Amino acid sequence: MNALVALCHFCELHGPRTLFCTEALHPPSPSPSSQAGVPTPGDRDRDCDREGEGLTMRANSSATQRGEMCEGCRSLPASHPGFVSIDDETGIRFLSHQHPRQPQLFSVVRQACVRSLSCEVCPGREGPIFFGDEQHGFVFSHTFFIKDSLARGFQRWYSIVMVAMDRIYLINSWPFLLRHLRLTIQSLQSTALKVFDSEQGICPQRAVRMNSVFSPAVFPHQRSGNAARSLTSLTQHPNLWASLHSSFSWLLKACGCRLTEKLLEGAPTEDTLVVIERQTEQEEEMSCWDGADGGSSKPQRHQSESELVHNFLCDDAKLDELPGPKIRSLRHLRQVLGAAEFRQLAWHVLMGNQVIWRGADPGLIQSAFAVLKYLLPVGCVRSVPYSAQYEEAYKCNFLGLSPDVPIPAHVSSSEFSVLVDISTERSCQSSTVGDADVCSYYQFIISSANTQPTDRGPALLNKLEVALSNENLSVDVVSHCLLCLKEEWMNKVKVLFKFSKVDGRGREDTQKVLTLLGTTGPGEEDNVRLLKFWMTGLSKTYKSHLMTAVRGGERSPSQ
Repeated sequence: MNALVALCHFCELHGPRTLFCTEALHPPSPSPSSQAGVPTPGDRDRDCDREGEGLTMRANSSATQRGEMCEGCRSLPASHPGFVSIDDETGIRFLSHQHPRQPQLFSVVRQACVRSLSCEVCPGREGPIFFGDEQHGFVFSHTFFIKDSLARGFQRWYSIVMVAMDRIYLINSWPFLLRHLRLTIQSLQSTALKVFDSEQGICPQRAVRMNSVFSPAVFPHQRSGNAARSLTSLTQHPNLWASLHSSFSWLLKACGCRLTEKLLEGAPTEDTLVVIERQTEQEEEMSCWDGADGGSSKPQRHQSESELVHNFLCDDAKLDELPGPKIRSLRHLRQVLGAAEFRQLAWHVLMGNQVIWRGADPGLIQSAFAVLKYLLPVGCVRSVPYSAQYEEAYKCNFLGLSPDVPIPAHVSSSEFSVLVDISTERSCQSSTVGDADVCSYYQFIISSANTQPTDRGPALLNKLEVALSNENLSVDVVSHCLLCLKEEWMNKVKVLFKFSKVDGRGREDTQKVLTLLGTTGPGEEDNVRLLKFWMTGLSKTYKSHLMTAVRGGERSPSQ
């Protein structure tokens, strides 16, 4: 993301001024001649510029402007080389100084500074605001106050602005920027508040001002030149600018990595949308921990959640990394369990019941979950691959347990759960057992308190079993068949959700829609139950789009 972050200040003597600016410099693309090993004069000039920019990085303001700077308008002296950080992964360099290096950027940042501290002000003066245009760039600005015992009103006005040319990217990053900029602002305010309280304890300025004679003509001179104090003086932070450089550099890098463009062939499926949403949530949580803990280790809970997202796309390569024998496909699982037991297990999966596997081989259990997940939309999957204690059904519908974990009584007697116990018929090491020998070395016992017959429905399961029992169809063909069946039923779920949840139609109208969808007849109860369970797996993007479209239709009488 090509963006720039700046800290701005409203000086009582000179107006809005830029105090500190951090920009990202991307490595230049090599020219054909340089790839051939022949440097050109232009390349040598650019190399000289790159060698000098990290050492000189002087402000692009004129000598007159530098002469007009007071203590409060200046962050780094003109002789200071600035700060440089290099990202080893991408080669991007983050440079910080009082002003940008390029005159064009200096003008853009100057305008953003003036607008953020003068005309573009949110209610209450403190808080975030967005403004800009295509010519001068778009700005995310957060204004705030810093306590100062010598300032008018005992506070000074600052803002942090992020300037970028990509309006959509900046708007989509609003929650992320707001959360992390507030952390930086709160740190500055709390540090300055301690200094303010200390100074007020020594010499309360309110009493001094009440007893002094006020003259507007000499007001700036009555304060012994302290009308503009530096931010370093207000916070008493010895490494303030280096700390801000680290914060702004991390913000630019994290914001650039947070959203990426992905090439999609056609309209994205619900599974794709849900995976993207969950990966985005995990990246934001990880960035929060990185920003708050300085890159320290994160709690184990977040690590397991991150693994959960990646397990949705578990393929044969990942299964090969698991130790011991594995379940390779739904057909293999059907051969291992038997046709009747497989149908019972698949029925519980499709109905949304909790599926518990208990055994001593974690790899075998995880491989079984990997193939059973394909029966459901991604949004309906909540998995705990292997645990040393029982987890409730609202946390996960796929649960792997070690063999000594007891099942609570309320779970064993519930018709909304199924237990698969795995025991070894012969003593052997799991590493020596092949995938084809799973039936010989392991015994699978399926138990459930459910008494409802599973032989009538749902229709999706009936069609899947026809494909699995046809030996002329390869495993890949069966996988594509299952994918088509899931898309067909997910479309029915969308229609039912729109009709019943969004439009709020009655039971009679809903029954007519179910008839049109072809879900009535034998196994109707199971079909409806499947649709209602799959409805919980719809993506937030789809639901938000649907509700927005409905509200737009209500506002427009012509529709």
